[in-house]
Amino acid sequence: MLKTIPKLINKIIKVLIVSDFFLNLGWGLMGPVFAIFIVQNITIGSISEAAKIAGFASLFFWITRSILQIPIGYYLDKNHGEKDDYWFMVVGTFMMAFVPLGYIFSRQPWHIYLLQIFYAIAAAITVAPYSAIFTRHIDKGKEAMAWSTWSTFIGIGAGLAGGIGGIVASSIGFTSVFVFVSVFTILSGFLLLIIKDDISIKNKSIIRIPLERTIIKQ
Repeated sequence: MLKTIPKLINKIIKVLIVSDFFLNLGWGLMGPVFAIFIVQNITIGSISEAAKIAGFASLFFWITRSILQIPIGYYLDKNHGEKDDYWFMVVGTFMMAFVPLGYIFSRQPWHIYLLQIFYAIAAAITVAPYSAIFTRHIDKGKEAMAWSTWSTFIGIGAGLAGGIGGIVASSIGFTSVFVFVSVFTILSGFLLLIIKDDISIKNKSIIRIPLERTIIKQ
């Protein structure tokens, strides 16, 4: 897949884009089925209760993530070098892989809430460093190409996931969907290891444009 990305884009940006593609391809599978999963496995048929749980699940995710992102970003900016940014990004990505597996064993609303909080912590850990590393390594004069390529791959991943998620759930069940989400997330994390030796230990360039790592939220 790296070869399909324009040669004008450097290795680090290519790897970050492909990693994000698989991350969003995985989590995007849950978009069409998460609410149905809650109805069938948590509320056992109560649509109104499922709607409440889904709403509170979103609340716990976004509030937790929003509270943590700024302190994490501040900490990373205070520490010199990119290695801390890089390992936060990698660890946070692998942490996300545990969340869909936890859904498999969830039977109570509080199970979902705890998993959403854990998911938010993992997302907060990875979003800030991903954004910093991505923007820091864009080649000067090629910003538009990098951003447009990133957006294109994320869009393709989200589109494929939306179509595939419902089919997988209806054909082989929610458990399979969650396993696929976890597998794609792990793949996303392993892809980041490709650039481990390309990350600077000491130097941090000026960040030109902020980037929000796209993580599809169910």
